[in-house]
Amino acid sequence: MNLRQLEAFRAVILGQTVTRAAEMLHISQPAATRLLANLEEDIGFSLFDRIKGRLQPTAEALTLYEEVQRSLLGVERIARVAEEIRSLRRGSLQIASAPAMGMSFLPRAIAAFYADHPDVQISLAVHSSREVVDLVVGQRCDVGIIILPNSYPSPRAEKILATRMLCALPMGHRLAAKTLIVPEDIEGEAFISYPHSIGSRAHIDAIFSAHGVSRDLRLEAQLSMPMCVLVELGMGVALVDAISAVEYNGGGVVFRPFEPVIEADFCLLLPSQGPISRLQERFVEHMHAFVLANVPAAYRF
Repeated sequence: MNLRQLEAFRAVILGQTVTRAAEMLHISQPAATRLLANLEEDIGFSLFDRIKGRLQPTAEALTLYEEVQRSLLGVERIARVAEEIRSLRRGSLQIASAPAMGMSFLPRAIAAFYADHPDVQISLAVHSSREVVDLVVGQRCDVGIIILPNSYPSPRAEKILATRMLCALPMGHRLAAKTLIVPEDIEGEAFISYPHSIGSRAHIDAIFSAHGVSRDLRLEAQLSMPMCVLVELGMGVALVDAISAVEYNGGGVVFRPFEPVIEADFCLLLPSQGPISRLQERFVEHMHAFVLANVPAAYRF
């Protein structure tokens, strides 16, 4: 027996004539008759009696039909699942991201992705860049997003956004009218820093030291978003990543480019072992387009 014979058998049961069965299967009547005859030959008993121009199923045929119907419904479900996978309507993504992108920007990107893929299951976890790399290397997530510079070796790395750090200033600050902030502008200012455990802290301190600039270092925050809140509350100025500047909704902060340029780039990681799914590829394409549409050109390189 083969699948086409079983489909012809079911169609004859439902249509009661070979002509209707052929129409249902989009084949010729002789082809449908041949499939039915071949099935009867293979199983070794007759399936239909012809009564007044119609095919009446035998008792054996009705018993067989119940099993054929269950089997064909299973095949049709498989076909539907295959089509959903092909059209990217089914699947799952485990995403791990560094906080700068994972707190707000990435959820918005995921929501936009869902608009075209509403049946996909997505899990988002926010970790440090090093932890994200560990998850990708350990095959425990499908996509990782980290912030560079990152000295930890990572596989299949693809830069999705090249940005510069920006100077966050309270609205009405004496420097807010400037289009570019340089180290000398920060002389004597209350400055909100990253803690020493954050890699960019040493780089930022080295720049101000090289320019002989002294800052009032009283506050530290691990993430750029709370730094922006502190800036709005008048607690000082800060250097923050561009994504946090894009996502910050407070109205009391202005962001200005800072030189010398301090790069804060974002990189997308994929596991090095095993094939990359079409869903992963589509999400990577989506992230590139979403970044281009939502990050101002002034913040990008």
